[in-house]
Amino acid sequence: MAQARVIAVINQKGGAGKTTVAMHLAAGLARRAPAVVVDLDPQASATQWAAAGTQPFPATVKQLRAGAASVDLRRDYRGFDFVVLDCPPAADSRAAELALRCCDVAVIPVLPSPVDLWASLRLPQHIDDARQHNPALRAWLLLNQIEARSALSAAMQGALAEFGLPVLRTPVRRRGVYKTAALEGVSAYQMGARGAAAAAEIDGIIEEILAS
Repeated sequence: MAQARVIAVINQKGGAGKTTVAMHLAAGLARRAPAVVVDLDPQASATQWAAAGTQPFPATVKQLRAGAASVDLRRDYRGFDFVVLDCPPAADSRAAELALRCCDVAVIPVLPSPVDLWASLRLPQHIDDARQHNPALRAWLLLNQIEARSALSAAMQGALAEFGLPVLRTPVRRRGVYKTAALEGVSAYQMGARGAAAAAEIDGIIEEILAS
């Protein structure tokens, strides 16, 4: 059996939309092969999201409790082709360090604000440190909650350049359907026409990640 692809969704700043991105990446990946979200965040937002639905979430969601960070994620979730890690809002936490040391890809959601991006500027150093143990680690910035038809400001472009990491071509737009999905405990893929545009952009992000 091929080894699972492990994708960490990480940002040291809270409120960047990590759980929304993680849950939707996992839902989209689950359409291709078995996928699991490993909830590393003490707030357990991914776990609560999956429990809120009246229909099963497309991907399995498992909570990894504090103190269990010595697990071997590839071994313990070897029944899945894709493992998506929903990381806590602290890049120097034990769980986040574990995620960066074992993942194939780190996806870093950032809000379209230079201030929010600058608040995350320590992450490249954490990624460089993780590459001492995980030299194949690839990391991408993901622009999140982008307004339709809005152009990035010069300040934002400068902040992205200062970060020194590649940016995924497909952004996540600001859409009410993502909040609705969380409230209903489902993904945009399960919401029919309401979720079609959101599902299409998540598929675009997945295609970029899997092609990298």
